[in-house]
Amino acid sequence: MTAPASFDLAGRVALVTGGNGGIGRGIALGFAQAGAAVAIFGRNTAKNAEVLAALKSAGARAMALAVDVTDRTALEPAFRRVEAELGPVDILVNNAGIANLSGGILQETAESWDSVIETQLNAVFLLSKLAAASMATRKRGKIINLGSMYSYFGAGPIPSYSAAKGAIVQLTKSMAIELAPHGIQVNALAPGWIETDMTAPVRTEALKAMNDEILARTPAGRWGQPEEMAGTAIFLASSASDFVTGETIRVDGGYAIR
Repeated sequence: MTAPASFDLAGRVALVTGGNGGIGRGIALGFAQAGAAVAIFGRNTAKNAEVLAALKSAGARAMALAVDVTDRTALEPAFRRVEAELGPVDILVNNAGIANLSGGILQETAESWDSVIETQLNAVFLLSKLAAASMATRKRGKIINLGSMYSYFGAGPIPSYSAAKGAIVQLTKSMAIELAPHGIQVNALAPGWIETDMTAPVRTEALKAMNDEILARTPAGRWGQPEEMAGTAIFLASSASDFVTGETIRVDGGYAIR
């Protein structure tokens, strides 16, 4: 059975930051399977190469660039390179992120705070600005930001991460209002507990109590897989969501309903 035409991404160009692992990789591969050309930004060249090979194996035109999204001077040249080689960007997924388990504001340093905010929030603003300017000329585009369960819940041990993810929800709404007249929809995904390198420490014996609590609270009774983020991302990237904007959609196995 083929997917409905409204979910088809053929002819679209997608850029996924942090696309060389975890949720970003899952979304990038999902886009490729839906017919999009896909570019990824990632700092690790070996991981970039692995995902690039997987994208090409899926039949996609693809490229992978070694980009640190906190390097502001690198963003525009990298974005322009994607557009020169693959075509105008139709879909931007702001996925790149880091977390610092500082223990709270009494322990977190200003340097650590700045690093998280620069990655999780400032880079989203800067790349969205570049993408929106390009999309507005064609009166079409999709921007998808990555929130978190901590967009809604407090997180004492990781205040910088929680602050950035909370801000993503409001930035998404603000951009949605501004960009709707240009034919651009802006939405966000709020993943629950997904098996990635970032969340790996929680699945160790040292944090067994926390892991047990997560599983008990999640009605699905398990952790999510990165590829399980792709379906909702494809919906938000496709014409099926042309009348959806400013929303943050939870993909969490029911974690937030308890």
